[in-house]
Amino acid sequence: MTTTDTTTEAPATAAERATVLAVIPARGGSKGVPAKNLAEVGGVPLVARAVLACRGARLVTDVVVSTDDADIAAAARAAGAEAVHRPASIAGDTASSESAVLHAMDAFEATHGRRADVVLLVQCTSPFLTSEDVDGVTAEVLQGPADTALTTAPSHGFVWRARSGDTGDSLGVNHDKAFRPRRQDREPEYLETGAAYAMCAEGFRKHGHRFFGRTAVVVTDPARVLEIDDPHDLARARALAPLLDPVTTPVLADVDAVVLDFDGTQTDDRVLLDSEGHEFVAVHRGDGLGVAAMRRAGVPLLILSTEQNAVVAARARKLKIPVLHGIDRKDRALKQWCDENGVDPQRVLYAGNDVNDLPCFHLVGWPVAVAGAHDAVKAAARAVTTTPGGSGAIREIAGWLLGPELAMPAAPVPAAPAPAVPTPAAVPMPAVPVPASTPPNA
Repeated sequence: MTTTDTTTEAPATAAERATVLAVIPARGGSKGVPAKNLAEVGGVPLVARAVLACRGARLVTDVVVSTDDADIAAAARAAGAEAVHRPASIAGDTASSESAVLHAMDAFEATHGRRADVVLLVQCTSPFLTSEDVDGVTAEVLQGPADTALTTAPSHGFVWRARSGDTGDSLGVNHDKAFRPRRQDREPEYLETGAAYAMCAEGFRKHGHRFFGRTAVVVTDPARVLEIDDPHDLARARALAPLLDPVTTPVLADVDAVVLDFDGTQTDDRVLLDSEGHEFVAVHRGDGLGVAAMRRAGVPLLILSTEQNAVVAARARKLKIPVLHGIDRKDRALKQWCDENGVDPQRVLYAGNDVNDLPCFHLVGWPVAVAGAHDAVKAAARAVTTTPGGSGAIREIAGWLLGPELAMPAAPVPAAPAPAVPTPAAVPMPAVPVPASTPPNA
């Protein structure tokens, strides 16, 4: 909204009055990657990542997920989108994305009583789509001369096609193989990313296809171009997420409960043994302060550990929080604890460090890895602490939720100074002779 020098609001522009509907098709069936649209990248399901990118776009007014799957619909609603049930007739392997968009447009207009001016097709399979990308294609149609627009990435590759026939020769598609121009001398080319498309809604209804009339290309960051079609693509996306995703940490409004792993999360993952087999671990006093601050703030807490160990129970008593230990299936125990306490798992922050925490990561809305966690755990996390386990990682998490100041204990009242006590003179210890038979460094 623009304003004049006197801060009086100017009349809304046509773009600001427009209805921009983002439609995200997300079928339940997937042959390449089972349950693909619910697969997590950076701790967030793919369908939710697409929803969040659209919701963060300045020009998008409404977001709808078209799906035939109840779990996908639930994830879409949790991320802030509407869910439209996709009929089986347009949910098969051969159904087009355009058919899902048209159906979603009809459902939206029937529900809300208003027509879309611009409609977007946004794909879940592009996990690194940004809100800026979504606004880019929208603006080309809403504010510019284009009828359709798409996200693209600059490409300088030489494309070849294998040629059949007796010669066995291959063909240069976008170049003459006998002439190799320098990169800077070539006409720029752009690769369709498959992430986002914008269409004039009226024209889309008429043509039934994502491209018609004048088409604009919106250039995006090529480092973010990745379409998930098979398990290898998904593994690459998870590895790239810590590098490409913006750093986000939860606040108290995002979380209803905090569940903590023990070994490697509240400790440095080392165990010291004495000659009788007694175990000793080291914990961090800062973590105790963080837990106490969360308790004071009314945050429900739980320690959940695979190990059946008196050390874990003793630490829980010290922190005055409940503990479940000796648990084989931590995700089942966590789900039961959530059910018994009326907590939505999507509102739970779970902090862990190793692969046995991954089932819990997939259950909760805020999976958090401590610094030094296993690579697979960091790849599945929605946030990663800068502090290793056993060195104050829980104190850092408390700071996220409560703010660094609120997570600090109240300052103690200084005591009256004690009277000075004379320091006794040092008393030399007599030398202790070492037997000659004792080997060096015994």
